[in-house]
Amino acid sequence: MSIRLLVSISFLFISFLGYAQDPAKVPIPTQAQLNWQNAEMAAVFHYDLHVFDGKKYNQRKNRITPIEDYNIFNPKNLDTDQWVKAASDAGCKIAILTATHETGFALYQSDVNPYCLKAVNWRDGKGDVVKDFVKSCRKHDVLPGIYIGIRWNSFFGIHDFEVQGNNLFTENRQHFYNQMCEGMVEELMSRYGELAIVWFDGGAHGPEQGGPDVLSIFEKNQPNCLFYHNLQRADMRWGGSESGTVPYPCWGTFTHASWFDRRGDQDDFKPLKYGFPDGAFYCPAMSDAPLRGYNGRHEWFWEPGDEAHIYPLQNLMNMYYNSVGHNTSLIIGLTPDANGLLPEPDVKRLKAWGNEIERRFSNPIISISGNKNVITANLPARKIINHIVLMEDIRKGERVRKFLVEGKTDSGWQTVIEGTCIGHKLIHPFDNITASSVRLRILESKGEPEILKFAIYQVDLESEF
Repeated sequence: MSIRLLVSISFLFISFLGYAQDPAKVPIPTQAQLNWQNAEMAAVFHYDLHVFDGKKYNQRKNRITPIEDYNIFNPKNLDTDQWVKAASDAGCKIAILTATHETGFALYQSDVNPYCLKAVNWRDGKGDVVKDFVKSCRKHDVLPGIYIGIRWNSFFGIHDFEVQGNNLFTENRQHFYNQMCEGMVEELMSRYGELAIVWFDGGAHGPEQGGPDVLSIFEKNQPNCLFYHNLQRADMRWGGSESGTVPYPCWGTFTHASWFDRRGDQDDFKPLKYGFPDGAFYCPAMSDAPLRGYNGRHEWFWEPGDEAHIYPLQNLMNMYYNSVGHNTSLIIGLTPDANGLLPEPDVKRLKAWGNEIERRFSNPIISISGNKNVITANLPARKIINHIVLMEDIRKGERVRKFLVEGKTDSGWQTVIEGTCIGHKLIHPFDNITASSVRLRILESKGEPEILKFAIYQVDLESEF
């Protein structure tokens, strides 16, 4: 055998090993996960019978106390177009509605759950808020999602997924409830077209835990939808708080197929907040918070006289930087009132928020992309700069592990940020510097870096608030 042939065979063998151990082999998001992260902002509308009782919402009590008269449900001016447009004005690309919450009351025409809109006088028992909502989403080019609460049900007496007791009555009631839940999921997943997300709040017990088999019904009807969540599957993870923020770094990968199955990893929710850079599963974090969460309040449902607790614009922008700007999508909780409208102060604040995001980030000084370890943005002239936005092409996974951004000033190259995670988006504000160039240096990556966006901004922060 010739030396040349030996060298060729050796080269092919080494190449094969390199392929088999491809350093760029990182978890890849599904299309539904891409849609979720590209949306960046979502709204969740909480609507239930408690909105109409004129009382302060008490979750602990409401979970175990049936509503005396479900005909209090009477939103005379219901306008889901107004809801969804307000969310869209803020920048939300996905909107989610609580089809059922902790009362167990269903906001649609259910054939399996008698405790639904068929039972009330409103619209002669023919109303369907879910149908109206999904139609409004499609009208305003917002992707619809549905929230299904089956963990608590005060009407049927379900506490933490279960009928209380240990006898044949309990067993029979549990079987009935599980079948009803499966029927509702079949209805909600099959009647309203393609959905962006289904959200089982508090999770969804499966048959192995004595609960309904909702996952198989979901997968049959909504193959392109985001599933959130049970022990078997979670296409995103909770970010560890309801502050609307996550810390940095927040990796989009995780150790388990479902964050609900953490197997003792609970360290003050640290794994949920930070993720794992070498996790085997793509499972990005989400950040959530109610719009009416300011100054000690935390209201997911409308209450009268609560306008003073709408977050100020400055707080909302801080939330945006530390959620969307930390590689998560932000879910903002919105509260339609008893008339069926999102209150005007909320609508105005959402519009102002969307305008401010647009003002800050719609007009970069320069925006480039690249797949090299050093990417340099030469500014058109020496400019005062104070923000950068970085985005990886996460269709190919999160590859960057360590990076440095520097600005070229009169004193030479000055460090702007040293970081680890970029993911879908990193927003980094910094003190004003005057620079002629800005460069991104990828110091470590798994395979070739894929930078979708490297944008430089000068944002006026002097007189907004």
